[in-house]
Amino acid sequence: MHIRDHFDNHRTTFSFEFFPPKSDTAAAELFANITELEALKPSFVSVTYGAGGGTRELTHDLVVKIKTKTSLDPIPHLTCVGHDQEQITAILRRYAVAGIGNIMALRGDSPKVSSGGDGGDPWRHFGYAADLVAFIKQFNQREARQCGHPDARGFGICVAGYPEGHPQTPNRLLEIERLKAKVDAGADVIVTQLFFDNRDFYDFRDRCILAGIKVPIIAGVMPISSAAGMKRMADLAQGARFPAPLIRAVNRCSDEEAVKRVGVHWATEQCRDLLDHNVAGVHLYTLNRSTATREIYATLGVKDSSGLR
Repeated sequence: MHIRDHFDNHRTTFSFEFFPPKSDTAAAELFANITELEALKPSFVSVTYGAGGGTRELTHDLVVKIKTKTSLDPIPHLTCVGHDQEQITAILRRYAVAGIGNIMALRGDSPKVSSGGDGGDPWRHFGYAADLVAFIKQFNQREARQCGHPDARGFGICVAGYPEGHPQTPNRLLEIERLKAKVDAGADVIVTQLFFDNRDFYDFRDRCILAGIKVPIIAGVMPISSAAGMKRMADLAQGARFPAPLIRAVNRCSDEEAVKRVGVHWATEQCRDLLDHNVAGVHLYTLNRSTATREIYATLGVKDSSGLR
């Protein structure tokens, strides 16, 4: 389904994110979790892409497996890093042939070691996500249908938003300008980076409205699973803010099971409040596990995402 179609009836979407496993054991565990989450009927699931396109083939293989072995609608991440137009075209053709309907277009993180081996600028072909969005739109018009894409409109395009601010763009006015450039280039939906204080999201959403951004904005939520995971999360998200009440709650915990319960409770309350404030969608970062997501659904009283409006 084209990503726009989820919002035709003002539906609130629920979706999940996975990352490609790097071993056979991890792959088996992940697919068992995906099967459990399939029963929740999410609107879509996304699959991440390593720095510099480091997991390109793993991402493609997992996306195709989800597409062919489950009823889920997978959306692969695609980044600008280290890819030229010919490579991006080849990737889009493969996804079109596989019947993949949508793409998450990202600028991407800088690889630690240049995948090209020439020490050049990893963004020399596509400087910003807006350039990648524009290229995908051109592909849609030029050849998506000829490659077998299932929708006459070609790929739906999701892009990233940053409620707490983009780590590489401290100027918040410039940050919104760049986000609007992605939308103006053809993005259909914004999916945000994780955040832990909903006030950051509501302020971000209001600033988008003021900037004339009218596409749906899906909120990214990640349940905390461990104290050590909080630190890793702060590194990965490059500056995630943990509210003092959340830190106090974690500090009171006597073991990791208690931390998980705090994390699920906090994420559940975030989701409840977001739903009460008419969020377009909630995107749960699963860390390739199913338990926390299923518990959030159960506490919210949601049988599956198809009933959300």
